Amino acid sequence: MGKKIFVGNLSFSTTSAELESLFSEMGTCESATVVTDRETGRSRGFGFVEMSSSSEAGRAITELNGRDVGGRQINVSEAREQERRSGGGGGGGGRGGFSGRRSY
Repeated sequence: MGKKIFVGNLSFSTTSAELESLFSEMGTCESATVVTDRETGRSRGFGFVEMSSSSEAGRAITELNGRDVGGRQINVSEAREQERRSGGGGGGGGRGGFSGRRSY
């Protein structure tokens, strides 16, 4: 099983292919994805990479953290599990609109 890595502070022009190419220098890169905004399709400035082994992931973190890529110093660290969100979405609050009362 591979080891997932978080990559932050990416240039907005960095592509998933460029990210994969960079991490392939450190070993077998199983996947690389730059996270994009759902509505605009524009990069959100971070991504995830999966390396084939823990040793390759460790090497990538050590050697690439702080490296200048596209004019920005990237942050490379072990990815954490996504935190579970409580609740079912929506903001709650009162209902807008007609309250049933008349002003006289």
